[in-house]
Amino acid sequence: MTEHPAPPPAQGEEEHPSLALANSAIALPGGRTLDLVGSPAQANHWLTQRGLAPVDAGMREMCAAQLRSLREQIRSLFAARTDGVRALPAAVNALNDAMTRVPTAPLLRWDDTTGPYRTAPHPTTAIVDLALATLAADAADLLTSPEAERLTACGSPPCNRFLLRHGRRHWCSTRCGDRARAARAYARRTEQR
Repeated sequence: MTEHPAPPPAQGEEEHPSLALANSAIALPGGRTLDLVGSPAQANHWLTQRGLAPVDAGMREMCAAQLRSLREQIRSLFAARTDGVRALPAAVNALNDAMTRVPTAPLLRWDDTTGPYRTAPHPTTAIVDLALATLAADAADLLTSPEAERLTACGSPPCNRFLLRHGRRHWCSTRCGDRARAARAYARRTEQR
């Protein structure tokens, strides 16, 4: 299978990392998908690009799976918002859980030999939890801000990305806009026959 380059960021991704996360599984023509956080190394790279993890965070599959799970919950909430339907309670709960998972102080631990002590969670777990909390808080901020009125799904099938509409633009990229215009032109030509 040929490796497809990721399209340029959709309008709003640079200001809202949650929008970039929602768009990290890209539907391609032919029923294929490009997953930018599909492996631990890809998840680490994606988080590093956004300043949410160091290069050597040591992501494991469990960490990448948590990121992919949050992505699906954010996508569900964005889709509910753009479609004007009720959000799934599980998606709302997942966002709230991610925002409140980060401990605000070192936790109390107990060792049978040395007694009580305080410590932070595993460094990689702490990094992932903080990244998930940051992404969840950004999604909550976006959904409750005036910008939520501009949130829309790309209007060029099979694209599944979201964007913040600017003017009349309903596509996440020039490539999707060109594909939509070409499809309309083809439909007009075949209709005239």
